[in-house]
Amino acid sequence: MKSSIGFIGLGIMGKPMALNLIRAGQNVTAFDINKAAVEQVKEAGAKSAFSIQEAAENNEVIITMLPSAKHVKEVLFGTDGVAAFAKPGTIVIDMSSLSPVDSVDIANELRKKDIHMMDAPVSGGEPKAIDGTLSIMVGGGESEFAATKHIFDILGSETVLVGDSGSGATAKLANQIIVNLNIAAMSEALVLAAKADIDIEKMYQAIRGGLAGSTVLDAKVPMILDRNFKPGGRIDINLKDITNVMDTAHSIGVPLPLTSQLLEIFHALKADGKATDDHGGIVQYYEKLAHVEVGRK
Repeated sequence: MKSSIGFIGLGIMGKPMALNLIRAGQNVTAFDINKAAVEQVKEAGAKSAFSIQEAAENNEVIITMLPSAKHVKEVLFGTDGVAAFAKPGTIVIDMSSLSPVDSVDIANELRKKDIHMMDAPVSGGEPKAIDGTLSIMVGGGESEFAATKHIFDILGSETVLVGDSGSGATAKLANQIIVNLNIAAMSEALVLAAKADIDIEKMYQAIRGGLAGSTVLDAKVPMILDRNFKPGGRIDINLKDITNVMDTAHSIGVPLPLTSQLLEIFHALKADGKATDDHGGIVQYYEKLAHVEVGRK
């Protein structure tokens, strides 16, 4: 099945996702303020858009993959935004990580223009965006989900319609708690082992097959051992997500003591100039406290 797709946002995650859609034979019109990124996807077979209007009009599906709710709202509702040019019946899939409140508000505003919206944040970082094996959690209508399932199948290996608008965003907040606290716990363990002067790589091999083993462990330990903090999931983006987690939790009366500490760790890392590092760089917070660096023997 082939769709005409306007893809807006060609960053760390968006560009490989757009490339996968192109390779799968979808008709993609791409827009980003980064013209070099637009040129890259154009060379792969996309039609380049020089404005949001070009990305929005005459496409049946619009995908946004942007840093924050502010950016999504500007793209959708600005003077020259998607809502001004998309035809009735268009489906907007926002794959950014927003708060459930923002996702529901956006869906309600778009509905006034007879534009359907699904919140569909992803998990897996840049590696899984590149190989098309993202986990995708979707909030929205069943008919819109059925109409776009072939798109999700190109981008991810697991896509679940969680519920109505905002449900995908809520699931992503839960995901971010688990992932980032997992990295923090792993970091504490690695720093303990480094301070005890044991071989971290051998320790990793010893524990990865047991209950401590995880996708996070396998993804992040090799990066930390190589001192590779090139971002797949940036600290500042995860700080934004965990801020959304805490705001949402407080609004519905849910205390999250561990996550609140994690938020302060992210703020400390940002203040220390680590905002654009991968969130595996959480280890640097603990290294600084213990005066030790995790690395290979």
